[in-house]
Amino acid sequence: MSAKILIVDDKMSLRSLVKSYLTQEGFEVVEAENGKDALFVARREKPDLILLDLMMPEMGGHEFMRLHEKESDAPIIILTARVEENDRVVGLELGADDYITKPFSLREMVARIHAVLRRADKTQRGSDTLRYAGITLDRRAHIVTVNDHPVILTPTEFDLLGALMSSPGRVLSRVELLEHLNDDMAIDGAERIVDVHIHNLRGKVEADPANPRYVETVYGIGYRFNEVGQPS
Repeated sequence: MSAKILIVDDKMSLRSLVKSYLTQEGFEVVEAENGKDALFVARREKPDLILLDLMMPEMGGHEFMRLHEKESDAPIIILTARVEENDRVVGLELGADDYITKPFSLREMVARIHAVLRRADKTQRGSDTLRYAGITLDRRAHIVTVNDHPVILTPTEFDLLGALMSSPGRVLSRVELLEHLNDDMAIDGAERIVDVHIHNLRGKVEADPANPRYVETVYGIGYRFNEVGQPS
């Protein structure tokens, strides 16, 4: 079964171009012209991935993500015409899995879509369950609980936590984590992207994100998972 992609952009010409190309690549494609319409389309169509513009009338991409994350964990790739790092970072902080800066190559877009979908699929196909210090990660069910309370993670956050929990106590560099998350795709600002995802993850699994007990920073190197859940 082909993956279903939701394109959200206020420019009809861009939606038509992207839809035509993705259809040729074997994807099923649905559209919305703003965030407000996208909420209804997403509820009805249940897309496997969303391509989301940030600057739109009615409801922009940032507000869409705030509302959509309460209803679905479908991965999001943001489309932005801005080149400032802050714009990309805000999107990632709100739960986006990747970003593409306009104008973009259609081939690159498809490659990034495949990478994010593979990452989301990996979090669903595994059969093992990881348990440490009150955190349980069930790859088969795609469920994470912290002290028996479920938490909702994006596919990227889930995969990131899985990578860290698979090697408890071992320090993973930002480069290792980025390669794990993005299938060796090179991305500008790699270290900042990993840091943003770690920040988001801590906000969901840590009682006090400012003083993390599980996902620890090893300064100058990267991150590690503290399997005992106690301060080092």
